Amino acid sequence: MATDSSNKTIFAAMGANLAIAITKFIAASITGSSAMISEGIHSVVDTGDQLLLLLGISRSQKPADDIAVISLVQYTRREQFY
Repeated sequence: MATDSSNKTIFAAMGANLAIAITKFIAASITGSSAMISEGIHSVVDTGDQLLLLLGISRSQKPADDIAVISLVQYTRREQFY
């Protein structure tokens, strides 16, 4: 189970990545460096990773529905067959 400290850590990483992205985009606008633009985009994508982590944590708190159980049984049967 995810704890409150997990969420705090993810939010801290998200804020840091966003600040890094802004800094890289400012540096890219000053220097005109295409490499710095790509680094800024990379930092924005890292920020998106934290959003996906938060989404995964929130969805993992929900109980499994019937479709999830059926999928798990079908997957297990396939693995036993192969």
